[in-house]
Amino acid sequence: MRFLLVLASVALSTSAQSRFSIAGRDVTLWKPAGPAPASGFPLVVFSHGYAGCATQSKFLTEALAHAGYLVAAPNHHDALCGGAAGHRFTRPQESFIEDGAWSDATYRDRAADIGALLDAVLAARSFDGVPVDAGRVGLAGHSLGGYTVLGLAGAWPSWKDSRVKAVLALSPYCEPYVRNGDLAHLNAPVMYQGGTLDLGMTPTVRRPGGAYELSGAPKYYVELNGAAHFAWTDLNPTYQAIIVQYSVAFFDRYLKGNPAALEPLMKTPYPRLISFLGMDSK
Repeated sequence: MRFLLVLASVALSTSAQSRFSIAGRDVTLWKPAGPAPASGFPLVVFSHGYAGCATQSKFLTEALAHAGYLVAAPNHHDALCGGAAGHRFTRPQESFIEDGAWSDATYRDRAADIGALLDAVLAARSFDGVPVDAGRVGLAGHSLGGYTVLGLAGAWPSWKDSRVKAVLALSPYCEPYVRNGDLAHLNAPVMYQGGTLDLGMTPTVRRPGGAYELSGAPKYYVELNGAAHFAWTDLNPTYQAIIVQYSVAFFDRYLKGNPAALEPLMKTPYPRLISFLGMDSK
């Protein structure tokens, strides 16, 4: 199915933010709002962009917590912003313009960060007093974080983590997967988000033979008119309401079992035009 959608903005509330060491990783945690479900809260792990940090997109991590998700974000080894202790600038493990050199060895440390975090939190079935439902785990990632979470969904088969039930790829670096990966056999629904001015990343997602077309269903693609690469960070507030609406609805659909979660977004007018592609079954 193909839809052209527009959307209304919403007001967001903030949630408590804390910092912990989990499995030896520096992790920022946002606790969910509201009473705990009987099975525990669903968990979303956020992976930041290259030289970003766990708190680079607080507008989204806070909104997810407010929507009833426990949100955890590790500082990967390349983290620089947000007081990432002991980190300093390092060159990319491979050049972003030489995608043919990338393999499942490239940034495997990021996959290990998320795997170790999941091992620790899910084994305990709770964290800092918040019960967690091990059967409802989602991943979200921006830029190199998008590369990371797609890999864990199976774009690199050797990274595939069966615990992942939904993946949100925000302006993701995915050229290595288009060239050498396995997007057709992701083990989780995926939503890609891109922008018409996100010239370094979005064309690889939307072009014929690109990441969206190659990905197996269920899959979605949201494109924001005029958005550039940092629209998914706190640096640019212009698109935050739209990003939150689609992101929360996607996770509500696949982590909370609400099949109607995305439907209102096809009916609500919004002055900033966006395009939306969706295929909700294999």
